[in-house]
Amino acid sequence: MNQRAHWHVRDIILLALIGILFGAIFLGTNFIYDGLTVVLTPIGLAPMANDLSMGIWIMAGPLAGFMLRIPGAGFLGEFLAAIGEMFFGGQWGASTMISGAVQGIAIELGFTLTGYRFYNWLTLVLSTTTSTILTFGWDMFRNGYAAFSPQMLILLLVVRFISIFFFGGVLVKLITNLLERSHVLNR
Repeated sequence: MNQRAHWHVRDIILLALIGILFGAIFLGTNFIYDGLTVVLTPIGLAPMANDLSMGIWIMAGPLAGFMLRIPGAGFLGEFLAAIGEMFFGGQWGASTMISGAVQGIAIELGFTLTGYRFYNWLTLVLSTTTSTILTFGWDMFRNGYAAFSPQMLILLLVVRFISIFFFGGVLVKLITNLLERSHVLNR
């Protein structure tokens, strides 16, 4: 079991830094999203811009969860990053906090399914899967995905899973491995 039960000042500072850093990254992702929307609209795939970008918008939660290994860290990392994006001037304003909460809950669920005992690929796959399913359900409601054809929904779901797996899984694992090797994360 690699989990700690208590929050320390160091953890709170690290969580705040993750929130601020990823708030800025999320703001930059808005420009990627807008560019993808412009490129994909003429071929009828504008909604895919959201799913291609989703993995970047998910990264703060898994990174916080993996680095801190404290229940709630995944949710708080994602939610604080969404608040950061909003304060930095994100294009969706206060609704960003709702999306951040949904994404944070989805990420935290992946850690919860392992009982916070494992911090490995299984946890990342579970977090990726729960994030894909819950955020897709949120977009069915928020972005009107329910109006799309079954083929389009399947395409969007697969693209979202790949994006979240790459950014929220593979990249997060690589980042935490590098931090552990450099002894930044004392376990």
